[in-house]
Amino acid sequence: MSGVRNAWQRFTDELDYTVFGAGFAVTFLAVLAFTFRDEAAASRLQDANELIQASFGWAYLLVMFVLVAFVGFLIFSPWGNITLGADDEQPAFSFPAYFAMLYSAGIAAGVVFWGPAEAIFHYDTVSPFVGADSQTPGAAVGAIQYTFFHWGISAWTAYVVMGIPIAYYGYRYDAPMRISTILIPWLGQDNLDSPLAKAVDILAVFATIGGVAATLGFVGGQFLTGIEWTTGTEVGDMGTVLVITGLTVAFTISVALGVRKGIRRIAYFNLALFAVLLVVTFLLGPTRFIMAVGTEALGGYIDDFITMSFYTGADAAESSSVAGWVGGWTIFYWAWWFSWAPFVGLFIARISRGRTVRQVAVTGVIASTSITIPWFATMGGSAIYFQQNGQADILGAIATYDEAGAGYPLFEALPLGGVLTVMFLLLVTTFFITSADSSTLALGMLTTGGEQEPSTINRVIWGFLIGALASLLMVVGGVDALQAAAIITGGPFAIITLVAAASMVLAFGSREAIFLREEDDVSVPGSESVVDQEPGDD
Repeated sequence: MSGVRNAWQRFTDELDYTVFGAGFAVTFLAVLAFTFRDEAAASRLQDANELIQASFGWAYLLVMFVLVAFVGFLIFSPWGNITLGADDEQPAFSFPAYFAMLYSAGIAAGVVFWGPAEAIFHYDTVSPFVGADSQTPGAAVGAIQYTFFHWGISAWTAYVVMGIPIAYYGYRYDAPMRISTILIPWLGQDNLDSPLAKAVDILAVFATIGGVAATLGFVGGQFLTGIEWTTGTEVGDMGTVLVITGLTVAFTISVALGVRKGIRRIAYFNLALFAVLLVVTFLLGPTRFIMAVGTEALGGYIDDFITMSFYTGADAAESSSVAGWVGGWTIFYWAWWFSWAPFVGLFIARISRGRTVRQVAVTGVIASTSITIPWFATMGGSAIYFQQNGQADILGAIATYDEAGAGYPLFEALPLGGVLTVMFLLLVTTFFITSADSSTLALGMLTTGGEQEPSTINRVIWGFLIGALASLLMVVGGVDALQAAAIITGGPFAIITLVAAASMVLAFGSREAIFLREEDDVSVPGSESVVDQEPGDD
């Protein structure tokens, strides 16, 4: 009994009651709204989402491009040498563990969900930017190119921009690990309990709950579709609740074990399975078609990146409003990445101790993109090829099961299709767990004032709430509405990511000025440059 009392005492002692209470209340109200007034809630959220896309879509595009340019500056400037920790501190995790956790926590669950589905969508309903006829070779290249654009360097940029300043202040100045930490240059470290700071953290909790619960609803739906596809048996509402409950228990155990014992080990397995499925599909699938279309799409992505980044699809009649295709895809994704920035950025900060700014930026943006592009080239290219040649009806599966059904006919069309389908179903499961456990840890950090290791009770509570909300939404059909709510929070967080970038400019700029003054004070002929003396340079 004393152990239980001690655990409860720790939970209550570390709790930030304002942020925790607001987050709990938001979750509870969402459950009530989608249980008793699901159609009305969905309608209002969808209307608000469409208004934002039409009126402010251009702002999402502009902010994302600014952030991409800023991360490029961090990589190539002397600021990239700054260590997130003491000057001589070594990284807390090896690079393989660091990359596996970072990638699994980021957009990996979405990669599995959309990998077989998005390109075939663009192949059928072509972007105005591509300008090709539906289901033609030009549409195929443009479809893969747009998946690269939506899931490439832009997707990862917001996470890195959010994570770096939190890690810098946290590991250099012992600041709390929470989103409001980025406000230190303006509020000071002693004023992070001000109403403005609390409001930022509450918004982060809301965005995380909405974004993660909706994503788990999608990926959970993909898992249930896989069960129905492979067994021919409908799961039903009770089966849905039982399956999601089982997955919730799995990721709650993972997050309760902590980063090293739980999250790290599952991330290793997750990334290994991801790599095996990718390589096997590439070798057994239409390899030459994947290489030909993927290479041309990659060239188009690089060549057209700036133009695509500012393309709104607006014609003269629409003035500055964002046209339907761009609003439904690019603006949707940009808002989605911004809404995920709080939890992924916070998780990146949590595991980045001892890394340099450059290492975080290169790993988070360049390395992650380098593994995402082959996945979309292989899965999207295979889906288009099989649809084109009548080997699998991917579009028909989507019409029956929505996007969740795209992967299963694709893998069945390959040699060893039964084995690959089971592997894909297992990958869906592990990505569900890794996305959920990292987000649950982030919620624990946010609601405890920035504790790096929130109490087990706190993590279990959030694991249960997230799983219960995802399960409920899948049963009552509120996933799309909650996704719209999460996207709406992307607007404020687009602004907050700019604040995070400004925070780095102030912190790193003043730090560089200090080094310059020190260099001037002790400089002697032949002394090393400031860049060479920068701590953490490796």
